[in-house]
Amino acid sequence: MQYLLMIYENEQLYADMTPEQSAQVLRAYDEYTTAIQASGHMRGGDALEPTSTATTVRVREGKTLTTDGPFAETREQLGGYYVVEAADLDEAIKLAARIPGAKTGSIEVRPIMVFDKAP
Repeated sequence: MQYLLMIYENEQLYADMTPEQSAQVLRAYDEYTTAIQASGHMRGGDALEPTSTATTVRVREGKTLTTDGPFAETREQLGGYYVVEAADLDEAIKLAARIPGAKTGSIEVRPIMVFDKAP
């Protein structure tokens, strides 16, 4: 079964890091990514640009409305994600717990819904 592991952290933590601290975090993510690729769990994933670059889109009464950034003010922002293959939720949680961001933020684990395709 596939799971989406969404990485939520406070963007300001990264903005306040020294170049050495930032390089250390990137190395930790590189090591994690390499490990889950080698284990066969990884199906995809990417880091996201900061929320300051985001645009939120809504359609109300036939009109498209756009606003800068995410909809809600939160302490943690979605910073990236992994799509992984795991036998079950327990295995997905173990994979999520190894993500470096789990130490300073939170990882949301959500099963990916599979739709039956009619022939």
